Amino acid sequence: MGLVLHPYRDSSAAVAQVAAWTGGRAVELVADRADVARLGLTGVVAVPAEELAGTCDGIIALGGDGTILGAMRLVSARPVPVLGVNLGHLGFLAEVEGRELDEALTAMAEERVTTETRGCLVVRKGDWEWLAFNDAVLARVPGEGMVRATLSVGGRPYGHFRCDAVILATAMGSTAYNYAAGGPVVSPGVEGILVTPAAPMSGISRTIMLAPTESLRLSLTGGQPAMEFDGILGGRVGPGDEIEVSYRPDAGQLVRIEGSRAAARSRVKLSLLDLPFLPGELLELLPDEIRQKHEEEPTPS
Repeated sequence: MGLVLHPYRDSSAAVAQVAAWTGGRAVELVADRADVARLGLTGVVAVPAEELAGTCDGIIALGGDGTILGAMRLVSARPVPVLGVNLGHLGFLAEVEGRELDEALTAMAEERVTTETRGCLVVRKGDWEWLAFNDAVLARVPGEGMVRATLSVGGRPYGHFRCDAVILATAMGSTAYNYAAGGPVVSPGVEGILVTPAAPMSGISRTIMLAPTESLRLSLTGGQPAMEFDGILGGRVGPGDEIEVSYRPDAGQLVRIEGSRAAARSRVKLSLLDLPFLPGELLELLPDEIRQKHEEEPTPS
């Protein structure tokens, strides 16, 4: 069983919970050697990232959505089930919250789990290739001009963009940047590619939904945008560059637990994003006894 940890938060307490659970079972717990050294972990075997990706039967991702997406990319060449545990803030992709970790591990031991497959975007530029399970974005860099690009679908010209960003998203990633830019929320069971412009000045101004079998090409005609893949900076492009994007089905597996409240929580989290309040201000709307209990609980590091 592999552990993929948040790159800078201290998740050692959660790791200790997992280690205690695996201690009496025939399970070897492994993690990237850099994480083991950074947190001084015990009860965990330190291995290179390649071994973690190539030998584990399952992954527990301890962090937020970025950690879960990183775990899925890590094992994309050999997809194994990934259990997402939210130790962060929103955690749309997580199946359980940190406080439910013991319950989730028990459910796994009792085989009260299923897996759901997820596709990803494959983005190519020349000899380079990137994967994105949520989204790939061409984003305007201040002072470098707007993103200008023409779109071709299946080799045929489709239209052009002049905007702050072109967002290419999977259905799973529809609740991220795509949603913030006014794009639709799509069931993660739907396969395909969402193409959404952010702050368009001209050209295509609404989301396009492409079939999973359709390949697309973006030809840059202006600007010097940055490329982001699941929120990670991948480089810069400019006029004359061409980006090819396709959809790879069955590139990842997410663990689902019977009776999980994850779907209901995600709907609530999504609705909270539209409220004109900061998270701390929402506490003022709670009854006194509930607010006091929340204020007494330790804040996640």
